[in-house]
Amino acid sequence: MDLLSFFPEWVLTHGAALLVVLPLLLGAALAVVPSENAAWAISLIVAILCSLIAFALCVQTFGGESLTYAMGGWDPPHGIAYVIDSLSAPVLFLISLMAVLCLLYALPSVRAEVEPKKRAPFYAAFLTCLAGLLGMVTTGDAFNVFVFLEVSSISTYVLVGMGASRDRRALNASFNYLILGSIGATFFVVGLGFLYMETGTLNMADMARILRDLDGGSRVAQVAFAFIIIGLGLKLAMFPLHVWLPGAYAHSPSFVTAFLASTATKAALYLLLRFTFTVYDFEFNYVNSSVMFLLVGFGIAGMVFASLQAIFQTDARRTLAFSSVAQVGYMLLGIGLGTAAGAAAGYLHLINHAVIKGALFICLGAMWYRFGITRIADFRGLSKTMPWTMGAFTISALSLIGVPFTAGFVSKYKLAAAVAGEGWWWAVGVIVVSSILAIIYMGNILKEAYFREPPIVNGEVVARNEAPLMMLIPMWALALASISIGLNSDVIVATANNAAELLFPLADALPGGIFQ
Repeated sequence: MDLLSFFPEWVLTHGAALLVVLPLLLGAALAVVPSENAAWAISLIVAILCSLIAFALCVQTFGGESLTYAMGGWDPPHGIAYVIDSLSAPVLFLISLMAVLCLLYALPSVRAEVEPKKRAPFYAAFLTCLAGLLGMVTTGDAFNVFVFLEVSSISTYVLVGMGASRDRRALNASFNYLILGSIGATFFVVGLGFLYMETGTLNMADMARILRDLDGGSRVAQVAFAFIIIGLGLKLAMFPLHVWLPGAYAHSPSFVTAFLASTATKAALYLLLRFTFTVYDFEFNYVNSSVMFLLVGFGIAGMVFASLQAIFQTDARRTLAFSSVAQVGYMLLGIGLGTAAGAAAGYLHLINHAVIKGALFICLGAMWYRFGITRIADFRGLSKTMPWTMGAFTISALSLIGVPFTAGFVSKYKLAAAVAGEGWWWAVGVIVVSSILAIIYMGNILKEAYFREPPIVNGEVVARNEAPLMMLIPMWALALASISIGLNSDVIVATANNAAELLFPLADALPGGIFQ
């Protein structure tokens, strides 16, 4: 049965624009909605609609087809084009779906962590952030990328700062994020300025064509590439440009942390792939050498040093935050390998890590919701007091480590196979070492939960007090998704292969395909 037959024609025709316009317009409207319940319901409906539209776009582009939508009827390169292909469509679906799951979790979570008068504006800022993230991935105009990057970033600063009612350190985290995010955006837009000087256009496809005609361009194009990589490196928390991330993740409202951890850095990584392999060309000498040495070097450093930092954290949220920096290192290693198999493995880990880390942060938020705990030492006996929550957390933790039959194992195995195929056995060793370090820092949490007894309060053992159903649904949906991917990864691997084939058009002609 043709899945597209379930969608009306107007969705298939205008889906690319609707993905951005719906949350952007309704986000502005929510700023004046007096009811927090109405704001939450509208946000959830918008996220569901965006998920359905993104799914339809995924189906349309799964076979390699590319869709171009001319905003306002102005054809590119003079008008702004939205481009959907096998690289962007899965990321759009990932962001939209995570928005739905996080919003289910938000109903009890936001009530507990955000002041009543700020809750409706909170959802307005969230929809604005969602519109920015989707716009970053959708647009085919380089300056539009910067605009949407700032739309998502500015609303994120607000969302992080709204955690001040729970933890005053959220204000400091938001300020640090603002400063470093602004620096990253400045580097990025300066790079775009140099690129415009070189090519005379802002349409990304047109930029790519001109750069190839110029055989990579002059030193201006090289300087532009350097600025763009540094700007995006700050946005995606590439080691050592990650200093904003631990504070932002640790002190934000739990809902914000779960959503950002599973979407924001993933959108920035998508842009890194887009600019490195489709706007520029990996065959350009300066791109090849920069990607090979810088991305691989910083990726490896992040995998090791961020994992070591995670071991010595006493706050579980900071442990997972440093873990996110390490996991970004895995993705950078795959991208920096400069092969179709490496890009596919990095892209696969991008998707899998969103599933894993979203579940882990939702579980942590539920633990704070019930018992007000975030310190690892306070997790003692949680397997008895919150068994369902700890069950989902344990599955996701094992997936983060890379235990077989989980999503984490699939992407780590594919990455190890990709680097081994290039003879980089030392990189395989680093992957193994980083995974062992993950066993240590995740094991510290699991040890407290499973091998310590619940605390005694007022002479009685703390009674079982499970998370609300609205929290259990998204955490278990993601935990089961992790197992499902681990047991049958055909669809998700095919999705990653399709993305890599777009970046490396001749990859599917290799003996054995991308993953040999």
